[in-house]
Amino acid sequence: MAKLLVKLQRYFRRKPVRFFTLLALYLAAGSLVFLHSGFAGEPTVTGTQRGPGAGEGPGLPYLGVMQLSRGFKAAATMPEGGRRHGPWFKSTSKEPAERAKAGDYSSTWSRALRGRSGREKEEDRARYIGCYVDNTRRRTLRGVSFFDYKKMTVFRCQDNCAERGYLYAGLEFGAECYCGHKIQASNASESECNMACKGERSNTCGGVNRLSIYRLELAQESARRYGSAIFRGCFRRPDNISIALPVSQLMLNMSVDKCVDFCTEKEYPLSALAGTACRCGFPTTLFTLHEREDEQLCAQKCTGEEFESCGTAEYLLVYQTQVQDNRCMDRRFLPTRAKQLVALASFPGAGNTWARHLIELATGFYTGSYYFDGSLYNKGFKGERDHWRSGRTICIKTHESGQKEIESFDSAILLIRNPYKALMAEFNRKYGGHIGFAAHAHWKGKEWPEFVANYAPWWATHTLDWLRYGKKVLVVHFEDLKRDLFVQLQRMVGLLGITACEDRLLCVEGQKDGNFKRSGLRKLEYDPYTPEMRKMISAYIKTVDTALKLRNLSGVPDDYYPR
Repeated sequence: MAKLLVKLQRYFRRKPVRFFTLLALYLAAGSLVFLHSGFAGEPTVTGTQRGPGAGEGPGLPYLGVMQLSRGFKAAATMPEGGRRHGPWFKSTSKEPAERAKAGDYSSTWSRALRGRSGREKEEDRARYIGCYVDNTRRRTLRGVSFFDYKKMTVFRCQDNCAERGYLYAGLEFGAECYCGHKIQASNASESECNMACKGERSNTCGGVNRLSIYRLELAQESARRYGSAIFRGCFRRPDNISIALPVSQLMLNMSVDKCVDFCTEKEYPLSALAGTACRCGFPTTLFTLHEREDEQLCAQKCTGEEFESCGTAEYLLVYQTQVQDNRCMDRRFLPTRAKQLVALASFPGAGNTWARHLIELATGFYTGSYYFDGSLYNKGFKGERDHWRSGRTICIKTHESGQKEIESFDSAILLIRNPYKALMAEFNRKYGGHIGFAAHAHWKGKEWPEFVANYAPWWATHTLDWLRYGKKVLVVHFEDLKRDLFVQLQRMVGLLGITACEDRLLCVEGQKDGNFKRSGLRKLEYDPYTPEMRKMISAYIKTVDTALKLRNLSGVPDDYYPR
């Protein structure tokens, strides 16, 4: 062995180039082995431990004054990128095989019963209509369609159709989702909708050329779309229709598209179908769009499109066009320095950015911030760069709590949101940005439990501190603002000392979403809260509810409790 080593040493002394070449190859091989071992394992989520203020967002200071959660630590990671859509946007190569195995008819009724029990759970967001015939050449629901031959669920189909503003969602072959505004086929026997959903075997997702159809209640909350237009509803003809809807056109071959296109060309945000008459205008005090009628009163067929409704002379079907209502879009800084500092206070994730958007549109003045967020500034919140004491903005966004910070303001609008929703919204913002989503690894990893343990107490102490130390506090519940925007926004603008113009507030209703509405495409399909989390949060809800009632204010909304 010694002789061999001596020979190798002499050989490489005479030819050093070969020695260094072999050495380089050896190191390269070692590097490849190391890299392979690094990629072979499961992906991990890393993070650093730091105080809540450090990771909360641009310039957010540490809120260490809270009594229930002082000194906590929260894991923070950089938000992940990645696709913003689910696997249902593409079908897999298994589709023909799935269609060939049309389903097991022996357990038809047991599946129907299981599907029925699942439907009862869906009642809050959709109502089951029945089993309908479908035809591949002439679809029953003719809107967008999605496929997922591995993970299709009733919720996923309903959520995606509702997100796009459709009135109906239908599931077929256990894996296909169809959306539409009209059901254009006849009923079928319930026993023919016999295929279990690929993503939840306990629910039924149609059958062979059969659709399990749901009417979406979510579409009533959010805007229903028809092409580029947003469906606003069925309304009684206003008294002074020539003033309320000043532009009109007789269309003997009427359709929704023709009326919407006509009003878009005339640059009006509202398109109203009245039988064979198309009318255009703005939402005003003469035509507020607040008193919706039953859609059946408008269900007269269009002369130019068999499957569409075009309203009647007495009941108008109204759509919002893509024309922007500019009556509430002008914004500026206050002409003179404000004498009082008004806070727009909320727990993170409670809708503060949305409330700022509404206030700016309603008043015509910029809102400021206790912090600085470049992404908000770039989206048009020009008061973001001003110092919060500059006096040039109508109110100041803040998530602060504690006596010293609160007493810096002369009055406040305190925005409160259901903690279950607020915590999830802030968790998404923390790990996905203002309109992004936290990655699945964050929800399933240690980040979510730690986040709830640290932030749930803050939700309670934030409200309690503002009620205790605030000088003049107007409490607004996020849920009430969403449900009755006109009335709640009037209250908020009143505290700011601005006389609200009703036409401007009606304009705000048509522009209410702004640029920071999170899409429903990545909503969680499971409940992330454990029983222990629920028990803790319920106790905080009761504490806040009691504090509100002790000050003769209405308690928290009822939907905080069924948890």
